[in-house]
Amino acid sequence: MKDIVHKIVLITGGGSGIGRLLAVELAERGGRVVAWDLNQEALKDLENEGRQRNLFIKGMVCDVTDREAVYAAAEVLNAELGPPDVLVNNAGIVSGSPFLETPDEKLVKTMEVNVLSHFWTCKAFLPSMIARNTGHLVTVSSAAGLIGVRSLADYSASKFASFGFHESLRMELRSQKSAVKTTVVCPFFIDTGLFRGAKTRFPLVLPILKSTYVARRIARAILTDKERLILPWFVFGVLPLRLLPPRGFDFIADFWGVNHSMDNFIGREKKNG
Repeated sequence: MKDIVHKIVLITGGGSGIGRLLAVELAERGGRVVAWDLNQEALKDLENEGRQRNLFIKGMVCDVTDREAVYAAAEVLNAELGPPDVLVNNAGIVSGSPFLETPDEKLVKTMEVNVLSHFWTCKAFLPSMIARNTGHLVTVSSAAGLIGVRSLADYSASKFASFGFHESLRMELRSQKSAVKTTVVCPFFIDTGLFRGAKTRFPLVLPILKSTYVARRIARAILTDKERLILPWFVFGVLPLRLLPPRGFDFIADFWGVNHSMDNFIGREKKNG
């Protein structure tokens, strides 16, 4: 495993969910973790946890959908700590409603948070990584970035897009013979609350994932320079199934309950609202 002691790790959406757990995981391994989030109170709680455990975790309020705010926050980070050695594009939201029932504003926000924010953070930090010929770019996509799911049209679109963006960047870095590493993460539903109410038909082979487990696996993927992390292993089956005609693909998706997984969706926003 590579050494990240004293390395700067930036995690977007680091105030809650997987981002928060990953921040602690990587700080425990000696990383100097910076978490970007809109929730100032969540960031304060995270910083307090870091202090109590003698870990370096710094919170910064940043709206990653605002490219000027990202560029400004990047300047502050570069001046105070230096450029990130690891960039984890983790911030994400979900509407969880049928496409025609989802307000335009939510559709736009999903794409801004889940995709466009990656553009701005990569524009801000990748040039330095390429110039130093070192660094690691991590994209948290989703299993919904491999298969479209009913009531997740905007979310799936955003995760397909983030997967494609990551792959294109990986190809560009490869063509430049750059030493910058890349990891794309495609997990099934996680019990963070973001997908509260989502269900699975066969939990033994396609379980709702434990957030602590996912955070540990992402941390390990970063430390071992693993290029692709798909969780659980069963989701790999989507890739060869793409060879089937749509009718056969749909039959298998229906059998596994994919298109009923969001029937009882609540989510964080609906829970709180």
